[in-house]
Amino acid sequence: MGNIREIVADEAGNGKRLDAYISETVGEISRSAAQKLIAEGNITVNDNTVAKNHRVVLGETIKIVLPEPKELNTEPQDIDLDIVYEDDSVVVVNKPKGMVVHPAAGNYDGTLVNALLYHCKGRLSGINGVIRPGIIHRIDKDTSGLLVVAKTDAAHLNLAEQVKAHSFTRIYEAIAVGNIKENEGFVEAPIGRDEKNRKKMAVTNKNSKYAYTMYKVVCRYEGYTRIELILKTGRTHQIRTHMAYIGHPLAGDEVYGGRRTLSSAEKKIKGQCLHAKKLGFIHPVSGEYMEFEAPMPEYFVEFENILKKKQDLYKD
Repeated sequence: MGNIREIVADEAGNGKRLDAYISETVGEISRSAAQKLIAEGNITVNDNTVAKNHRVVLGETIKIVLPEPKELNTEPQDIDLDIVYEDDSVVVVNKPKGMVVHPAAGNYDGTLVNALLYHCKGRLSGINGVIRPGIIHRIDKDTSGLLVVAKTDAAHLNLAEQVKAHSFTRIYEAIAVGNIKENEGFVEAPIGRDEKNRKKMAVTNKNSKYAYTMYKVVCRYEGYTRIELILKTGRTHQIRTHMAYIGHPLAGDEVYGGRRTLSSAEKKIKGQCLHAKKLGFIHPVSGEYMEFEAPMPEYFVEFENILKKKQDLYKD
């Protein structure tokens, strides 16, 4: 039947939409997940099914039935990969925009892990289990670029220690909204879960971790700035969170862009304009420092070309 939770509506919830109140009160349930549970009849109010836009009344008893989690079975899939480097210990992949790194709720197949299992014939490190075999570090679905995957447990442990020691070289390219006045700078601010939206991260001192992002201006356009970013730490959504925090969210980022409306050109990006351009690490077997660079992807080049054309018109 699943896990059952009961909530008695308090003053904070009085008058709020049910889906929003559930999301704010139960940390592991997002608003969209709450809407799905309501539609399936797994959330009731005073033992009655209601609509997602039901307005909560003080004292109402809200019952939430969380279904048993679906057991994932990660299968090899023949999906094209851009392999930048490969040997018996590691694989360096240039991940395309739109590809999820490993299976999770809502993305059970078509992931990088599914593709790697096929490509490597199942020979990947097992330290992270069957869902994330070989995965040392991740980049977001809509972020393109480089990441390294371990084929053996020994390689995995070695690379994980390098990540922990912040000795990986990770350089990103992005286009941010607005004119960043300083030619270079850094953001040093702790990152943790956003209390109002558990799917987002935020700069916060509550249940957070130290995070440091350096940035350098590459060029400026009317209303946008192209930047290079160097990560000292690798927190979830670190670049997106830090840039939004200083008032310059990434172009195309609907999650961290605040209430601003995306331009028609930004909508074509289909997600944040962020590319993991350069990756460097010490090879876990040879001890040699290796560095790789991925060319700028088509979506990035096309968006920048639009900005360049507008810049030329502005100058004229």
